[in-house]
Amino acid sequence: MRRNSKFFLVLFLVALFTISCKTVYQPQSVKYKDYRFTNNSKQDSGLIKILQPYADSVNKSMNTIIAVAETELEKKQPEGTLGNVLADAMLAKAKQVYKIPVDAGFINYGGIRLTSIPAGNITRGKVFELSPFDNIIVLQKLSGKIFQEFLNHISARGGWPAAGVTWQIKNKMAVNVLINNLPINENGVYTVALLDYVANGGDDCVMLKTIPQINNGYLFRDGVIAYFTEINQQGKKIASKIENRVSNAE
Repeated sequence: MRRNSKFFLVLFLVALFTISCKTVYQPQSVKYKDYRFTNNSKQDSGLIKILQPYADSVNKSMNTIIAVAETELEKKQPEGTLGNVLADAMLAKAKQVYKIPVDAGFINYGGIRLTSIPAGNITRGKVFELSPFDNIIVLQKLSGKIFQEFLNHISARGGWPAAGVTWQIKNKMAVNVLINNLPINENGVYTVALLDYVANGGDDCVMLKTIPQINNGYLFRDGVIAYFTEINQQGKKIASKIENRVSNAE
């Protein structure tokens, strides 16, 4: 009887362990706290000594001048010079890295993390400030109907930076849409370049969530750095102007 008792006890413990390992816990609340580090924060001299060689390398890289802005580049809605440059970079690099025709490129307005870039030297670090997240350039093939829905959505938000497409905003809807200088065709199919954040439904772009993505892992930030560097190597400055890509209908 003792052996049987021990045997059943072992079985009970194994069953209990198995059940506990399969238990799924759901968080009831999430709490977080921001910690801000400034020059006045207490410093650990030992840690600073260990990190100094890496800090020197990073600072050198971030302070490298990659381009020169001809004039101040500003983030504005429905259209701004900074947004135009970034949308141009999105479209140009998407075509280059995916090696297929791309009709249009977009940047979500909130994804631009600086309000402006002053005239003069642009460093690599400035681009990291501009785009601190590891967002990837992805492609999606949108029907004309979905494309129109997407344009209506971003029009209701005041307009986003775009390249390859123009439209006007009227009653928070996109009107007079032209893609490659042709009116949008509801039955057409258009290849657009977006940040993966947007393609995955970010900024409430739910109409894009179920659409397949073409993704090779190329970071948008790397694309901007490469785009700026190429213009600089051509002996040109980063220049932009308002072109009525997105405007409010009168």
